[in-house]
Amino acid sequence: MSIDVQIWSDIACPWCYIGKRRFEKALASFPQRDQVRVTWRSYQLDPTLPEHDHRSEVDYLTEAKGMPRQQVEQMLEHVATNAAGEGLTYDFAGLVVANSRKAHRVLQLAKAADAADGGSCTDALKEALLAAHFEGAEDISDVEVLARLATEAGLDEDEARAAVDSEELDSAVDGDIALGRQIGVQGVPFFVFDNKYGVSGAQPPEVFAQVLETVAAEQAPKLITIDGEAGDACGPDGC
Repeated sequence: MSIDVQIWSDIACPWCYIGKRRFEKALASFPQRDQVRVTWRSYQLDPTLPEHDHRSEVDYLTEAKGMPRQQVEQMLEHVATNAAGEGLTYDFAGLVVANSRKAHRVLQLAKAADAADGGSCTDALKEALLAAHFEGAEDISDVEVLARLATEAGLDEDEARAAVDSEELDSAVDGDIALGRQIGVQGVPFFVFDNKYGVSGAQPPEVFAQVLETVAAEQAPKLITIDGEAGDACGPDGC
């Protein structure tokens, strides 16, 4: 049995980090977790952002969403509270607003490396990028930051630096985004189980657990009994 899980996610999405934690909780208690294959898919909430943005997160969201400042502050407080419930410490005051495109290219490099050797660089790098952005107040568009995080995740530093501006990896990012659009992804995180069940948002672990159990049950061998005339047979009580 093998269960395929594809996750569309953006590094600049606070609910994506929370969703990752909740999915991991469900996966940790899933008996067949070793048979679950996770593929991270690129998605950008705001591809128009400059590489380096001088605005605070509150200022950016207030201007980009056209929402009242107080409403944005309340929204971020709500997100931070949910993050804390998953053991995450969000630092919205120090967060560096930046375009996530370069980071996605490096993630595509990690995916290619894992496909070649069966490694787990992608998940390690995804985790590191989310932590750097939301907890570490680091600039996820900075080449030095990306090279360091990629190296710590197990990638070659020179290859990571080259990935930042790679047209081939940029096309891979576009491919993920296009595939998401094709299946109707309109927000992230978005989880697809066995190309059959879609789960939108950072759902509670129980929801992810239920979907995993459903997929596993559907994959389990089923015996089809052919009805016919009663035939002679033996059972525990005799023949």
